[in-house]
Amino acid sequence: MPALFVSFMRTAVPFVAGWLLTLAVRAGVEINSATVTGVVTVALGVAYYLAFRLLEWLGERLRGTALQTFAGVLLGWARPPSYPKVPELEPVNPEPYTGQTGSA
Repeated sequence: MPALFVSFMRTAVPFVAGWLLTLAVRAGVEINSATVTGVVTVALGVAYYLAFRLLEWLGERLRGTALQTFAGVLLGWARPPSYPKVPELEPVNPEPYTGQTGSA
């Protein structure tokens, strides 16, 4: 699966979870301000992401694939996205372009 889709899922799922948690909070608490509702939604989404990302990280460190997979699924994808390694570029010699040789 392309890394872009995986990273999108791992971003979208915590926000949906934050929204659902906000709905659950609103069921018992009266929130009149749209701004407060937005802040609560974002805060819950960030807390959700952080909690399950930390569990996933802990699962990686402890070699506990079950914990890592569980946390990853609750983030929207069982594994974090992997990006291709980009080779390091060699520095460019500016002398042919500037017409100067040596240091000034």
